[in-house]
Amino acid sequence: MLEQKLRKRYFVAAFVGAILGWIAIVGSSAPFGNKAAAERGPIRIGILHSLTGTMAVSERPVVDATLFAVDELNRQGGVMGRKVVPIVVDGKSDWPTFAAEADRLITREKVSAVFGCWTSACRKTVKPVFEKRDALLFYPVQYEGLEQSPNIVYTGSAPNQQIIPAIKWSMDNLGSRFYLVGSDYVFPRTANRIIKAQLTALKGEVAGEDYAPLGSQDFRAIVERIKAARPSVILNTINGDSNLGFYKALRAAGISSEEIPVMSFSIAEGEVKAIGPAMTAGDYAARNYFQTVDSPENRAFIDRFKASHSPGTTFTAPMEAAYFGVMMWAKAVTEAHSAEFKDYRNTLKGQSMAAPGGIVSIDPETQHTWRTVRIGQIQPDGSISIRWDSGRPVRPVPFPSFLSRAEWQEFLDQLYASWGGNWAAPNPPPKGAEP
Repeated sequence: MLEQKLRKRYFVAAFVGAILGWIAIVGSSAPFGNKAAAERGPIRIGILHSLTGTMAVSERPVVDATLFAVDELNRQGGVMGRKVVPIVVDGKSDWPTFAAEADRLITREKVSAVFGCWTSACRKTVKPVFEKRDALLFYPVQYEGLEQSPNIVYTGSAPNQQIIPAIKWSMDNLGSRFYLVGSDYVFPRTANRIIKAQLTALKGEVAGEDYAPLGSQDFRAIVERIKAARPSVILNTINGDSNLGFYKALRAAGISSEEIPVMSFSIAEGEVKAIGPAMTAGDYAARNYFQTVDSPENRAFIDRFKASHSPGTTFTAPMEAAYFGVMMWAKAVTEAHSAEFKDYRNTLKGQSMAAPGGIVSIDPETQHTWRTVRIGQIQPDGSISIRWDSGRPVRPVPFPSFLSRAEWQEFLDQLYASWGGNWAAPNPPPKGAEP
């Protein structure tokens, strides 16, 4: 029922955006379709996420959160008195599709900004498009760092706001032998490079390391290797619906959360619901936001969100980042008195607001966001109980300092070359290739 409701909203948003785009084109060719008329018209934004394919399970809820933010703006009178019209596009879990649609949103739809992408393979594929067109992308997902662009605002976490504190907490609370398992693309490979350096410094141990292509469902061989290695903790950087296959294989092999807990970096309440709370209960997740954040502001926000959705709908960290990204964009546009990126790019820097999870601020130097760090444990009902948090927003550090920027770039270049000029391994991998 909820899925049908979301599909209807995506269709309506896309249809309305297309009609208003046609009206804008017709109006611009009319004798009196001048600048003043354009300024009285709606402001269009792009929402570019996977509604189909392996990443849809994670990205559809982010679209819904972005649309909710737009609804709240419009109920308050829009931005500068102008209605905000979202144009929703399906990236289809396919990076070339994302790049082509990003270019279309910028050049043909003339959007003020685009809100979208999940995987780093996707973001790195569209990054040159935004830089070439001098347009703006709000990216709402935790990632591996090693990037900084004047055309991207990173509202998710950098490594020092998720990965690094989670490893230290796991060492202190769960054990010192770690098995690393991830999807085979740039985020997990880079995250695990950071993790291995940190474990060396902390005198921890890597019991094993495995990867599977995005979209994989058969993890039986990897789980057998995990079982044989008997680590203290599994560090999980698998993305999308592959997590369901991974968890099925873990439980089929008799590995429980009590025996070997999993610390996940790309699982939140939405994925827990899709996988099944019974399969994930007792395991852990590192995020900047959980729906269970105990504050009057967050409770009021969740009440508003659920009032317009199914009461059983969950709100996750990427959804929160998408929501406040729209609100920060609106503040920057209002302060600049213009929806053109060239006019509001400077008013973005240093934007701050009270988000559902606490105070967030755009760092003016990096265009990453100051975020609170949280670690939670999955409960049998699918909620996530917060076990630790940083107590205050943490400054983003996109480039871990144990390697120079030049060395990090060399590392990324090698990954890109090893995948044949792509940011993810082929799916399925070539015969005889390493996992």
